[in-house]
Amino acid sequence: QVQLQESGPGLVKPSQTLSLTCTVSGDSITTGYYYWSWIRQPPGKGMEWIGYIDYFGSTTYSPSLKSRTSISRDTSKNQFTLQLSSVTPEDTAVYFCARIDPHDYGLGPDRGDWGQGTQVTVSS
Repeated sequence: QVQLQESGPGLVKPSQTLSLTCTVSGDSITTGYYYWSWIRQPPGKGMEWIGYIDYFGSTTYSPSLKSRTSISRDTSKNQFTLQLSSVTPEDTAVYFCARIDPHDYGLGPDRGDWGQGTQVTVSS
């Protein structure tokens, strides 16, 4: 059974870069046709799909975040990472990593396998 675990700092200062890592167990991020995804939920708002890296290592990002987002992977550690630059308080959210079937991408948290989420607050 696949398991995903987010890790990273819970507090980031404005204008800095948010960096989170997702550690995957029970599956390899280089096999199987899945989107290894990052999603966030700001307080009081719905889910926002940030982007993903596929098993080829190709990336796709939300147009609204594309200029500030980078998703990469470390295949030796079976991890993928999110970097979001120039953060503002509006980037405060619970951040999730997930393994999503391409057909289910963007549909909601009842699809795919998700980590527990990690709270990131942007504040000085």
